[in-house]
Amino acid sequence: MNILKPISVKRRTKQEARFHPKMGALSTNVTRIQQTIFGVPIKTLHKYRETYFGEVKDCKECKVSLV
Repeated sequence: MNILKPISVKRRTKQEARFHPKMGALSTNVTRIQQTIFGVPIKTLHKYRETYFGEVKDCKECKVSLV
């Protein structure tokens, strides 16, 4: 039996197009950790992306902008 919890935390990964002046356009996976109430996302707790070399970086400190 599947019981919905009223408050939960979900992690979702989405492909996004980003742009950097030195590297040009690139496509990267951006993962968002969101707080949900009955499956509806309420707020984003953390957002990060994985670089080409496998490093994990916070999206706030990156100089890569959305296309």
